[in-house]
Amino acid sequence: MSKIPFTKMHGCGNDYIYVNTMQYDIPDPVAASIKWSNRYKGIGSDGLVLIGKSTVPEADYTMRIFNADGSEAMMCGNASRCIGKYLYERGLTDKTEIRLLTLSGVKILNLHIKDNKVESVTVDMLEPVLENEEQFVAARAQGHGTFVSMGNPHYVIFTDNVDQVGETGRVLEHHPAFPQRCNIEFAHIEANGSIRTRVWERGSGITQACGTGACATAVAAVLTGKAGRTSQIVMDGGTLTIEWRESDNHVYMTGPAEFVFDGEIAL
Repeated sequence: MSKIPFTKMHGCGNDYIYVNTMQYDIPDPVAASIKWSNRYKGIGSDGLVLIGKSTVPEADYTMRIFNADGSEAMMCGNASRCIGKYLYERGLTDKTEIRLLTLSGVKILNLHIKDNKVESVTVDMLEPVLENEEQFVAARAQGHGTFVSMGNPHYVIFTDNVDQVGETGRVLEHHPAFPQRCNIEFAHIEANGSIRTRVWERGSGITQACGTGACATAVAAVLTGKAGRTSQIVMDGGTLTIEWRESDNHVYMTGPAEFVFDGEIAL
């Protein structure tokens, strides 16, 4: 039985198992993610992230993400920051600007270095999409949420009760308004202007943080007149700074990434 080296990392508590597929092949990532993500019988995580070398000139590396239920995600902001830290601190690159190919396009990672360590990462999350018939059927939507696609679908609900995330998020993920299922954010504007947000992630349930969810929340706050172009999104696992720039209409996410531990697991 072969053993695969892995690295556990998290971005604001959003934790994934990372495998360098430039060295180790994972022939069935769906099964591996389900097995390894189990918090009682496996490593425990929100899913599995595969790091690869890009085969196209527009990008340096690739990222594939599999949720804890085995479904493949299009993008994860927290995971992309962790990949930037992994590549730099493990000596796979000396670049401080990395082009990362995801299922939702090429994302640019800008690494902020201090004492030769990646202190934080800013990710260009590209432009938000406010209408996407493949992800959102407006005629079927209920409630007063705002749909925002950051490559993956999000539905942001401003409420005084963000703790309804479990009961309501579980139902809304599978609502017929969302043909591909949906990530659901519950957000509240705090007295200091920050935005307290809890997330139900498609395929993973309640998570400590969601990078694309933080971006979607910040965009929704601008669209509904609740905040300006830069927001502090306070999630269960930490805070992300999100800027939706008028100059290029891109959303920029800045936050930390951390190593947890390394290990080996049977394939």
